[in-house]
Amino acid sequence: MTMLISIFLLLAGFLLLIKGADFLVEGSSSLASKLNISQIVIGLTIVAFGTSTPELIVNVFSAIEGTNDVGFGNVVGSNIINIFLILGIAALISPLQTQKNTVWKEIPFALLGALVLLVMCNDILFNAGPGIISTSDGIILLFFFAIFIVYVFGIADVKSEDTVEVKQFSSSKIFLFIILGLAGLVIGGNLVVDNAVSIAADLGVSNRIIGLTIVALGTSLPELFTSANAAMKGKADIAVGNVVGSNIFNVFFVLAITAIISPVPFKPAMNVDLIVMSIASFLLFLTMFTGGKRKIDRWEAVVFLIIYLCYMVWLVVV
Repeated sequence: MTMLISIFLLLAGFLLLIKGADFLVEGSSSLASKLNISQIVIGLTIVAFGTSTPELIVNVFSAIEGTNDVGFGNVVGSNIINIFLILGIAALISPLQTQKNTVWKEIPFALLGALVLLVMCNDILFNAGPGIISTSDGIILLFFFAIFIVYVFGIADVKSEDTVEVKQFSSSKIFLFIILGLAGLVIGGNLVVDNAVSIAADLGVSNRIIGLTIVALGTSLPELFTSANAAMKGKADIAVGNVVGSNIFNVFFVLAITAIISPVPFKPAMNVDLIVMSIASFLLFLTMFTGGKRKIDRWEAVVFLIIYLCYMVWLVVV
């Protein structure tokens, strides 16, 4: 009975996270539009950040409650899911044509995030002590995030064929959406962390596995809905940009904030997950040159989905 209650509360937490992120994106996008912020900046910052907010909230609660292995698994698992599962599904719906900037700047920046994290976790360059992402590492990650934000505002005048749909609301409604969004995220994040840890204990599996699977998939639902919907509408820039921007946010902002609140312990077994995340980012870059130019074709989407399925089987079996 306790397990059923935990599952129900976990699902309720995910629902609050998804609706909270939705309200926050709607309100923030409308506010940005009122302030005449360009479409591409809204897409790469507010939409990408909004869909990554569940990961951020879950990680903040994980750090506060001392279950950072859930938070670490959440970030790495979400980034793997974003590329192999979400872009796989989106490109299966409709092949995804991308912009030159995405190919040569944004995707490589996401790949850089995976490689920097791999280096930090193994203390190859940053001598922060064995098996830990330290506060100083978190500050370094934030520095990379600042570079990304400067880049985004630097391309504010670049035109995209795709546009982000922004609803216009009154100031009072914008304020209400933002407050409701934040409330949903905070309550939902708390429910997800508490009940994910409870389920892990009941099933006798590690917090890492729960973070990489259930929590990562749950917090990635906003990206899934956003990218799948964009693919159905033929808006490839939004489908790909949402995922790539989210992956950048997850490593350089979400994990950075987590480490600053509380250093994140790292176990050698997690190297496999980091390598899979790095391979995912590299394969995404590679797909820009195989098949259709700067395009994720359907056959490549099938390959992504097969790789993700194999990874899930490996997690369960090993």
